Amino acid sequence: MPATTDPHGNPTDNETVEPWQMREWFGDYLDACNRHDLEAIRSFVDPAVRRAHLPGGADAWVDDMADLFSAFPDWRWRRIQLIVEDDRVAAHLRGSGTHLGAFRGIAPTRRHANVAEFAMYRVAKGRITEFSGLTDLHELLGQLQG
Repeated sequence: MPATTDPHGNPTDNETVEPWQMREWFGDYLDACNRHDLEAIRSFVDPAVRRAHLPGGADAWVDDMADLFSAFPDWRWRRIQLIVEDDRVAAHLRGSGTHLGAFRGIAPTRRHANVAEFAMYRVAKGRITEFSGLTDLHELLGQLQG
């Protein structure tokens, strides 16, 4: 059965997606994140996505991204390493941006923050269905508070 795509060109059938296609899929997802395109980000996330230790669902995912982009309008991720196995993607990223809006109760500081992120995604039918990860929030808040 050949792989199909949705209107955005994202794979809709993981059964036939090869690891190199998952790498390209993740690159497209990261590009949407770096453009701060919330609707494109939503198209990569299953409506019922489960997130370890965070509220589930695509709405919560997109709301969290919107909050980050509001506080850090230039926030970008850089891929350090990506590992793909079956329907799983493991990513080591560096996230950085300038703190120009309120974030977690901290008024804008105009400081540049740069933190490591580690994430595991389960992808089915071209959408993230499960997520667990670690952003060094303590490090991020420390950079903002000086």
